[in-house]
Amino acid sequence: MTRDICVVVPTIREYECVRAYAENAREHGFDTDKLHVVLVTEDFCDTEAMAAMLDEEGLSGEVFDGATREEWYSRHGVEEYGHLVPAASHAQTSFGLLYMWAGDYEYGFFIDDDTLPEPEYDFFGRHMENLAFEGEITGVASDEHWVNVLYQNVDDHDLYPRGYPYSAMDETVDTRQVKVDDVVASQGLWTNVPDLDAVRILMDGDLQGQAQTRLDADDFGEDFVAREGHYLTVCSMNLAFRREVIPAFYQLPMDDNPWDVGRFDDIWSGVFLKRACDVLGKQIYNGAPLCEHNKAPRSTFGDLNNEVPGLELNEHVWELVDDAGSDADTFAGVFEAMARELAETDFEGGAYDYENGDFLTYVGEHMHDWLEALDAVQPGVATAEPATADD
Repeated sequence: MTRDICVVVPTIREYECVRAYAENAREHGFDTDKLHVVLVTEDFCDTEAMAAMLDEEGLSGEVFDGATREEWYSRHGVEEYGHLVPAASHAQTSFGLLYMWAGDYEYGFFIDDDTLPEPEYDFFGRHMENLAFEGEITGVASDEHWVNVLYQNVDDHDLYPRGYPYSAMDETVDTRQVKVDDVVASQGLWTNVPDLDAVRILMDGDLQGQAQTRLDADDFGEDFVAREGHYLTVCSMNLAFRREVIPAFYQLPMDDNPWDVGRFDDIWSGVFLKRACDVLGKQIYNGAPLCEHNKAPRSTFGDLNNEVPGLELNEHVWELVDDAGSDADTFAGVFEAMARELAETDFEGGAYDYENGDFLTYVGEHMHDWLEALDAVQPGVATAEPATADD
């Protein structure tokens, strides 16, 4: 047995969701000895109870609050890169990526603590099958170069997920069979509470941050990929990926920044990952396994306050990186090119006079730092250019 799967769960409330995922694995015959669970939490949480829960479930794992993350940085000689993981933010999943990069894990999973596996799916097994998939699958495209991952029943529910640009709505969808032979990420979708932004939740008539329109399994059809040159929202609540994508999958520095931009960490990381996949001929698989999303009630206006500083930027960030890294041949190479595009462009005047535009410069600088941090953890592995053979 090889423990080659790192499961990252950011949590401050419902950490016992891990029990349901462990039970799902056992019921479907998936070997839990392959799993190592990393709970990313805060200093005010009961880390002893979390560790006890992992022990009771017979799961290998560790719990990291703020203090233990600092110890980990020191132990691995990357204290100067602690700023890459923002405080009290969902983007702390980046710590899980650093942890995974320092270890021998070939596969990573992101699971949000307000989700549960849908019982009929072998959660871990299906994601692993998706990552190994080769063959024909539905390829989706649109005249707006964006794919709504909820497109299959959109005529009934009229939903667009969090992060989908407003300018790309009312798109014309085109589907056809395409050949898939190198899947590097598997995005499972969600029933119950849809993953919407605050503006769309308000339009759906809900002040509790949840949306009144709900989803069930009938809203989803066959699995699919977004075709080359077409972007999609990537939500980290139900996601599996290969180790190789980590250099291009940094979860961006949200919430803990001078502009108060939040809520786009997984969205923008998904944009960058999709660009890298298109350059390198890789794919992101979407569909099953579904999870049940049980978002806790909270103020819709609170989410709106977090999202507004970045709403205009979200309309354009994909356009800014759409041509970056076309001659690169590694994930790190494409990511470095996108980082340069953001870090070196003037976003405070002229053609790019965006609200909070200098946050994009800040993001680009952090992207450069991300590659440096990975190289500090595993020297030479995340360099932007592939290693050359000795003469």
